[in-house]
Amino acid sequence: MKKILRLGTRGSPLALFQAEATRAKLLAVCERLHVENTVEIVSIRTSGDWNPTQKERTFLEMGGDKGLFVRELEEALLSGHIDMAVHSLKDVPSLLPPGLKIAAVITRADPRDAFVSDKAKTLKDLPKGAVVGTSSLRRQAQILHFRPDLRVIPLRGNIDTRIRKLEKGAADATVLAAAGLTRLGLQDRIASMIETDIILPAAAQGAIGIEIHEDAEDMHELLAAVDDAEASLCVKTERALVRVLDGSCETPLAALARLKGGDVEIEALAAKPDGTSVIRVCKSGPAANAEALGCALGEELRGKLPPGFFGTGA
Repeated sequence: MKKILRLGTRGSPLALFQAEATRAKLLAVCERLHVENTVEIVSIRTSGDWNPTQKERTFLEMGGDKGLFVRELEEALLSGHIDMAVHSLKDVPSLLPPGLKIAAVITRADPRDAFVSDKAKTLKDLPKGAVVGTSSLRRQAQILHFRPDLRVIPLRGNIDTRIRKLEKGAADATVLAAAGLTRLGLQDRIASMIETDIILPAAAQGAIGIEIHEDAEDMHELLAAVDDAEASLCVKTERALVRVLDGSCETPLAALARLKGGDVEIEALAAKPDGTSVIRVCKSGPAANAEALGCALGEELRGKLPPGFFGTGA
């Protein structure tokens, strides 16, 4: 009898797409899975999943943080209800519960944000006073830093939900991860890509990761076969920086690492939510020391922040 490997995921269209892609990659790379295992996708509702009763309340207003997107999945891992959890890694807190680890990054798409609007081609082209909807403080801070004349309002929901809200006039534009739009076949909704000098992406944006028990030794060899070494290295660098700063939904942080030859370069920023101050730093060094480099840049960024930098802002 085949052993069932249970792959946990959120139930959003994007999360289910990513889980299916992960299952396909596992089956394609690991021939023994066809013979010995059945990979079953288990959909789990998380506290971060939007529902209409919440309207546009932010996570902070609900007393939560980005852990809301993964808490129930991690509880299912720890209880043995699932064997692996598939995540959009940008949603995973930098500090994991004891006993769990990110064992593989299976792929990373374009990490940049995308500008979505029927009223303008770019963020720069929006008329003065236009309304941009986003539930991300990181995006809000950088949008207002670039265009302080705009108004930013909360806009929650899955990608398709936010696009429908946009079509109904809830806002003039929104900013979404290009990776998610592309994976759902919605790339035609992208008015333009936003370059990283305007909006730096969230740490690990565009990356799909697999979380398991640290002691699940039978999983380590299996997942090593699907791990994208370059993506994994860059993501570890970015998450190391965020870990130093204890980043959460409350702290507008951004980080992006790129592999350049034998070196890794990481750029990061911290911003006030109202966009009045953005502090940006950059560092490069040998790829062999990538995680330490991320920590070092995190410490450097922390040293540049005045007391009380992360205020409530806009």
